[in-house]
Amino acid sequence: MGLSGSGSSENSSDKAWDSFWQERGEPVYSWAKRRMIKILGQYAGPGMHVLDAGCGSGFFSSYFITKGCDVYSMDYSDRALSIAMRVTKNKAKAYIKADILKKALDIKFDIIFTDGLLEHYSPEEQDIIVLNMKAMKKDRGFLINFAPNRRSLWSAVRPFCMNIRERPFTFEDFIRLHLGHGLDVVSSGGINVLPFRISPEKTLGRFFGMLFYCVSI
Repeated sequence: MGLSGSGSSENSSDKAWDSFWQERGEPVYSWAKRRMIKILGQYAGPGMHVLDAGCGSGFFSSYFITKGCDVYSMDYSDRALSIAMRVTKNKAKAYIKADILKKALDIKFDIIFTDGLLEHYSPEEQDIIVLNMKAMKKDRGFLINFAPNRRSLWSAVRPFCMNIRERPFTFEDFIRLHLGHGLDVVSSGGINVLPFRISPEKTLGRFFGMLFYCVSI
């Protein structure tokens, strides 16, 4: 699902995502991932049930496992799941081939996390996905979503770096997607304005950050 493996009607097939992950391979630790982990660390803890929806290479599944979480790694691509199993050393509770657009799982989660998923679906499909995620979270569980910023410099470069179609968000539309389905936003913003240790996230993140994030309950 998503950049981390998608089944969207806007992308050709699971074979396209298998090819994508075949070329991309295992994850690279970047400043964006460091900043994402800092946000996730405020919510993840031992014993929590976590769904990594669109787990891709398994980088974040592996992170949640190190936090003592029971992790379910879910993706549309067989190749992505194969990489995720290796990266997580087969320590996730389950590796699930499924498309979150199609249905919700019969499990309740403390955290449902996505990175690079929603932008690969149409607005109508995004509504369905958010409702499916909402159905899978516990009453006080968190949805933690990351997606690219339409107005960032990186969004102008991304089409030349990957052959998978996506629809980056404006900050307003990204937040509206959550609020429009009865979710309460507890934290939001943008990260990776600059790909260095020092980056003006607090002041410029929601305008020029490479990624937006939204934490909702």
